[in-house]
Amino acid sequence: MSADAAGLQPAAIPASGGVIHDIGYRKYAGQRLGRAHIVAALALQSLRSAFGIGRGAKAKIFPVLLFVLMCLPAIISIAAMALNPNQGRLFSYDTYQPTLRALVLLVFVAIQAPNLVSGDLRNHTLPLYFARPISRADYPLAKLIGFTTACLAIIEIPLLILWIGTISQVHGASAVWHQTSALGPGLLYGLAWAVLLASVGLVLASSTGKRVFSMCAVAVPLFVTWILAHVLSHIGLQAFQPAAGGQPPALASLAGLISPFTVMNGVADWFGSAPKVIYAQFSGPGPGPVQVHAVHLVGHFGPVYGVMFVALLAAAIGGLLARYRKVGIA
Repeated sequence: MSADAAGLQPAAIPASGGVIHDIGYRKYAGQRLGRAHIVAALALQSLRSAFGIGRGAKAKIFPVLLFVLMCLPAIISIAAMALNPNQGRLFSYDTYQPTLRALVLLVFVAIQAPNLVSGDLRNHTLPLYFARPISRADYPLAKLIGFTTACLAIIEIPLLILWIGTISQVHGASAVWHQTSALGPGLLYGLAWAVLLASVGLVLASSTGKRVFSMCAVAVPLFVTWILAHVLSHIGLQAFQPAAGGQPPALASLAGLISPFTVMNGVADWFGSAPKVIYAQFSGPGPGPVQVHAVHLVGHFGPVYGVMFVALLAAAIGGLLARYRKVGIA
């Protein structure tokens, strides 16, 4: 039965052809802050992510524990000075617990660098970043700025705590100035540590989007090269005769070039900040040592460590920029 036969008429279509409903959408009328603000916001988000801020409690456990561990020597030094007024500070600013620093930063970089970059690679969220007016270089540079700042906090805040505790125990403007002038090189040295390890950590972590593989890509090379550098240096000291002028054997001096951690120790050694290494050399058929040397481990190769630091830093930053020029965003 048709609609006409049933007495039903079709609904009339409005002459305008349709109705527009206002459902509340508004055009953005605020200030457009541009590229620099986007980079700054991404760097701040990376810094917060490195310490688990804005995430669950589990994400904060390791950063907090590592930070407290780095601060313990400074707190112990302050307590010792408070209990014994004649006691000076126990640790130097520029060589503040280098082994502890290396261990803490190894764990921190291995855990947090993948959190900053592997997730975006795995979840294919890079198109959301590059849809905004930023270049391919802005994203890795923002990540590098944020992560370097995070590493700086781990390194520099314990030095500032040590400095504040020390100047509170000394008397006189000259003593305060002496402590302040000694702090400056330590802060610059800490900056070098932070920017190198942040760069190396990010370029290794960005090699894959799988978080576990990314952590291994960071931790394994850093740990293996660090241990290997110490082993080769020990072999060089024990198995070879000293070089000319009583300097350490070349193997012992150059072994540190294979690890970022020992490169930084070599830079400090070059500038005379690191403590001298005491070792004994055997000569002749006798069983005992006949020569004891106390020298800086890098010997005459200090400038080589400076060049290696610059080369490692340039290679890491260049590799990070190249990675995001080639990575797909689809």
